[in-house]
Amino acid sequence: MSFVSIALDGPSGAGKSTLARRLAETLGYLYVDTGAIYRTVGLWVRRQSCDPGEEAAVSALLGRLEIRMQVEQDGVQHMYLNGEDVTGQIREPEISMYASAVSALPPVRAFLLEMQRQLARTHSVVMDGRDIGTVVLPDATVKIFLTAVPEVRARRRWLELRERGNTDSYEQVLQDVIRRDEQDRNRAIAPLRQAEDAVLLDTSGLDLEESSRALLEIVKEKIG
Repeated sequence: MSFVSIALDGPSGAGKSTLARRLAETLGYLYVDTGAIYRTVGLWVRRQSCDPGEEAAVSALLGRLEIRMQVEQDGVQHMYLNGEDVTGQIREPEISMYASAVSALPPVRAFLLEMQRQLARTHSVVMDGRDIGTVVLPDATVKIFLTAVPEVRARRRWLELRERGNTDSYEQVLQDVIRRDEQDRNRAIAPLRQAEDAVLLDTSGLDLEESSRALLEIVKEKIG
């Protein structure tokens, strides 16, 4: 049996998780939020009071780290850190910076790479992240680079955080988005960039439904 892999890359706050989840539900594929996996590592590093940029120190923590991904009855991908459901905790703004820092470390990437590839070998997947089409699944059936201008991404993220009770201002969230973009684009290992064979989808002027339709059209055009 041959499986289909859809790689959805893009910067922080582009709506990748929401759109990828909807696309996976429509197609009946497994949704893999790799950003959530890296956020789980970031949370673990933060809990150990470790500098997320210290490669040797972070590497030493990986032996005591067990990550599990499970789609629950609510249809949401839940992340488990050493048996604890941390799905909500990994979405805190501070964890974004930890995730970005640890994802630049070769030992962390090696630790998680095979886990991600194995999922694509055994399921048809929609996988989103920063380097799915360039590094994780370079032979993906369909590659899409999803983006929007920073101000639009920050507003979406700010509204999402407000729903969870977070009190950060829009200006704070915008600065976090801009800082995360800079960090992701300029890291030495697997920097954020559009794969040469990826289709660019800018959702700056689109709402959720319009973005979903545009994404599905690209996929249909590629796989029939």
